[in-house]
Amino acid sequence: MTYTLYGLCIVLTLISFLKDKDKTKKAVINGLKSLEKIMPQFLAIVIIIAITLAILKPETISKLIGTDSGLFGILLSSIIGSITMMPTFVAFSTGNTLLQSGAGYAQVSALITTLTMTGILTFTLEAEYIGKKAAFYRNFLAFLFSFIVAIFMGGVFN
Repeated sequence: MTYTLYGLCIVLTLISFLKDKDKTKKAVINGLKSLEKIMPQFLAIVIIIAITLAILKPETISKLIGTDSGLFGILLSSIIGSITMMPTFVAFSTGNTLLQSGAGYAQVSALITTLTMTGILTFTLEAEYIGKKAAFYRNFLAFLFSFIVAIFMGGVFN
C-alpha cells in the first residue's frame, strides 16, 4: 500500500510538472519548507517517546494503559492526550508503538482522540476566537467523545 501511494504521488507530481513547471516547483518548495518547519517538533516528540519507552517496560505500559487497566487506563490516556500536543501523524505512529508495547486498543483510541480533538495547552488561544464558554464546551464534549470512541474501539478489537 505504501509503495502504491508513493508511486501515485510521483506520477501526479510528474503530470503536474508537465502541465505547469513553475507551479509545481513552487509547490515542491513550499512542501519542503513546511517539512523543514515541522521537523524539529517531530524529532523532539520522537526523542521524548523513545526515552519514555526506554524507561517504561512493556509490563508497566500494559499495567497503566493495557487492556486490563479498563476505565482507569482510558481516563489516564484521555488526560495525557488532552494535555499533550503533537501533530496528528505523530499521534498515530505513537499509538502503534504503544500497542506494540502492550497498551490496549481502547486506551490508545482515547489517547489519539484526545490528542487530536482536545487542547488544554491551546485553550486560551481557542477561547480568543470562539469565546471561553464555547471553547470549554467544545473541549469537554471532545473529551467525553474520547470515551465513546475508546469503548467502541475496545469492543471491536478486543
